Amino acid sequence: MRYRKLGSSDLEVSEISLGSWLTFSGGIEEEHTRACTQAAFDAGINFFDTANVYGRGASETAWGEILSKHPRGSYILATKVNGQMSDDPADHGLSPAQIAKQIDASLTRLQTDHVDLYQAHRFDTAVPIEDTVEALQKVVEQGKARYLGFSEWTPEQIQAAIDLAGPGLFVSSQPQYSMLWQAPEAEVFPLCTANDISQIVWSPLAQGVLTGKYKPGQGIPEDSRFASDSMNMAKDLLLNDAILDAVQRLVPIADGAGLSLPTMALAWVLRRTELASAITGASRPEQVHTNAEASGVGLTDDVLAAIDEALGDVPVKKPTLAPGAQAGVLHRA
Repeated sequence: MRYRKLGSSDLEVSEISLGSWLTFSGGIEEEHTRACTQAAFDAGINFFDTANVYGRGASETAWGEILSKHPRGSYILATKVNGQMSDDPADHGLSPAQIAKQIDASLTRLQTDHVDLYQAHRFDTAVPIEDTVEALQKVVEQGKARYLGFSEWTPEQIQAAIDLAGPGLFVSSQPQYSMLWQAPEAEVFPLCTANDISQIVWSPLAQGVLTGKYKPGQGIPEDSRFASDSMNMAKDLLLNDAILDAVQRLVPIADGAGLSLPTMALAWVLRRTELASAITGASRPEQVHTNAEASGVGLTDDVLAAIDEALGDVPVKKPTLAPGAQAGVLHRA
């Protein structure tokens, strides 16, 4: 496993990290969560990413039980704040009151006195950005988080936060990024690089589509994530014949390079020096080890050119915003 510096921080994170969105928030049994987490340690993965809204705290609780058995200095822990945390319609967002409440709740569930990275999970247009940034700064000042990041913010929102916080406070950006979702390359990557902010990307395998297991013209496997109604939006975007045909064109390219398709897809993401880590999910330990094998894998110019040709005119999807949010909209005090 290779490691990369996270922005302007002193954190060295594994190129492949373990996330918990669709699995450890209740999608798999506790024993499988424990096995996958141990597999991550065995593979040299030291970076674990979760969020308070995953299973409304279930993911944090699961990892609190498991990670507390490991020395605190042996892993780098990241969580996020935002999302609906209860049936109370007001129990969400990035207001100072919510941030103060949710960091304490997250730390309790995670059984630790601090997280290494605390991220704003989508932008909250209902709260002045000055209030959000000030509240996040307070979390750091109180020692409850070492560094701050954001997830799926627009360039305008990122710039506004940088202007308010100054350099060094925000060290990471978490956008969706894969062969099939390349939009962050245009503006988010260069803006963050200019401000020493690293990318830690989610869905580098495009919700599993880049494993090649979904075939054009075939039904969705019952044991796959796309079998869930909660994935209908992603299903509509990714499980169409144009994309699935393009993915099948990638298979012989990976074979020719002596790689599995998932390894090639992860190596393609990690070719970008703007990245510190690619967040991967797993429901079985062997998936963790397979993902970890992508660390340090280089792709030749010929392979990269073949990938571009295989993808052809397949439409690259752009990241979506949280419900009700608008691109570029800020609520300023």
